[in-house]
Amino acid sequence: MKNLSYVLLFTAMTAISWGVYGPLLSIGGKEMGGSHWLPFVFVGVAYFLIAVLATTALLVWRGEPGNWNSHGILWSFLAGVVTAVGALSLILALTNKGNPIYVMPLVFGGAPVFNTLLAMWISKTYRETGPLFYAGLILVIAGAVAVLVFKPHEMASPVAPQPAVAEQAAATTQSAATEPTGVTAQPGNKFGLTALLLISAFIGLTAICWGCYGPLLHKGQTFMHGSRMRPFICVGMAYVVVAIVAPLIFWTALGDHGQISARGVLWSLAGGTAGALGSLGVILAFTFGGKPIYVMPLVFGGAPVVNTFISIATAKQLSSISPFFYAGLIVVIAGAVSVLIFAPRGAPAHAASAPPAPAKPAPSPAP
Repeated sequence: MKNLSYVLLFTAMTAISWGVYGPLLSIGGKEMGGSHWLPFVFVGVAYFLIAVLATTALLVWRGEPGNWNSHGILWSFLAGVVTAVGALSLILALTNKGNPIYVMPLVFGGAPVFNTLLAMWISKTYRETGPLFYAGLILVIAGAVAVLVFKPHEMASPVAPQPAVAEQAAATTQSAATEPTGVTAQPGNKFGLTALLLISAFIGLTAICWGCYGPLLHKGQTFMHGSRMRPFICVGMAYVVVAIVAPLIFWTALGDHGQISARGVLWSLAGGTAGALGSLGVILAFTFGGKPIYVMPLVFGGAPVVNTFISIATAKQLSSISPFFYAGLIVVIAGAVSVLIFAPRGAPAHAASAPPAPAKPAPSPAP
């Protein structure tokens, strides 16, 4: 029971950290003139400071059980790569005219599915799952989608039109009146098949990457014999490559309309810190016996709820809150409890790894 309390504590730590990650990074982007690359660079800087420098210093100073090995490094680094690539693909989905109102529900709804399927395939526990577990998983996914679809939206403040804007609007109205009915939409509002396919591909890539993070990290930690800091260092190194080196290359090659500002740097570093603490929370939850098959669905069920409450708290003007929003929250909680209770446990870890008992020595013959 004590270990279960720690698992729940660190799972909640991850859900809260990843729930505030988006709003903090969004503020950082606005403070940098709407840049998409620069805030992510400083997320990588935060990971480098926390997950690489600070954790390496702590490992050298305090030490811990476990050891470095090629398999553990590979799986842990791969876990960091997939979560960073997922974040980048999410940015690409939004910058290709994807609307967060349907992008985020699809991502948070799909990630737990891929997580559970991969976790059951790795642990070979798919035969032990019962209908109640699947029902709980469906509730988590459905509740997260409902929360994000029906979350309150900011209301735009009415602004009196300027004279030049009013004249332009009148001219547009007069021109439209002379045209035949059934005219096509404005060019700026067109949404072609190519853009739809790109957005769908990026949404799918984000869901797959974020869903695979937990099982891959758990496998890396297992190869390192339960080490907590070594897998975290590998995740940080992956973020250095994907979140610092790659965005700087894209920023240099493709250009960006934003610019670095002190406030933008601080907000982006805060977002990166939240992301790093969330990654550490996953590792600690695994250390105390948590399994990816239920830890990650709880995280993906809780993070969008936290994100929504942060949005409500920081928004100045909100439309009326739909009852479906509260219903979604209740469904997420009910599903999370079901996933936790009815998750397949598998064989105890200590039983699987315990060495065979030594054979009793034969009695020595009497003299």
